[in-house]
Amino acid sequence: MLKVKTEDEVELIRKSALLVSKTHGLVSEWIKPGMSLIKIDKLAYEFIHDNGGVPSFLGYNGFPNSLCVSLNEVVVHGIPTDYELKDGDIVSVDCGVYMNGYHGDSAYTYAVGEIEPATKRLLQVTLESLYLGIEKAVHGYRVGDISHAIQSHAELHGYGVVRELVGHGVGANLHEKPEVPNFGGRGKGPKLEENLVLAIEPMINMGTREVYMADDKWSILTTDHLPSAHYEHTIVVRKGKAELLSTFEYIHKNQAIV
Repeated sequence: MLKVKTEDEVELIRKSALLVSKTHGLVSEWIKPGMSLIKIDKLAYEFIHDNGGVPSFLGYNGFPNSLCVSLNEVVVHGIPTDYELKDGDIVSVDCGVYMNGYHGDSAYTYAVGEIEPATKRLLQVTLESLYLGIEKAVHGYRVGDISHAIQSHAELHGYGVVRELVGHGVGANLHEKPEVPNFGGRGKGPKLEENLVLAIEPMINMGTREVYMADDKWSILTTDHLPSAHYEHTIVVRKGKAELLSTFEYIHKNQAIV
């Protein structure tokens, strides 16, 4: 059973997603060579608490930090370390906030200094895939329409679409039904109803779609060790056009749009 939200619930999720978005704005100020991943995590933890929220990921199934910070070939679920960012790195930061009984969730892949043109193109196409998927998050469509839009765009450019990890519903629980794969057929899967809240999050690899889990039992890496990109918005299904509950506007004040 899909948990369609009331308008009051949508507004509470919007507040959580807004704090996630503002946390990304803070993070974007510190994505630069010489900055350690664990310092970024600490800054986010303090900012979320100072603004009345709780990091959704901290302690979730034992996860040890507030942010998932995934560097270069790490697809998702990277654990922040004392690694210091270098010019040419890319780093996916996934942030969740729990506030007023509801979660918000959003991810963004940041460029550190000047990155290779091929890597920049990966980021551009992954971001385009996110918005193409969101265009299909409309009342009366199906989950597979979102999935197909993402997959077809990414694969058109020769990229690998990760199968093992998917988007999801969001609400009082961080992960709710339905799962939202980044691959699939048009017209397939659960029907989308108005006020269904989803986290749509393409995870796209420069090379193979194949991934593996690191020894830390969290980090997911590409098997060919080529870069991976990850973007995510929390959205609400509406009639005619989906509505974004998270935003990248705070990021783009500090980082150029890819």
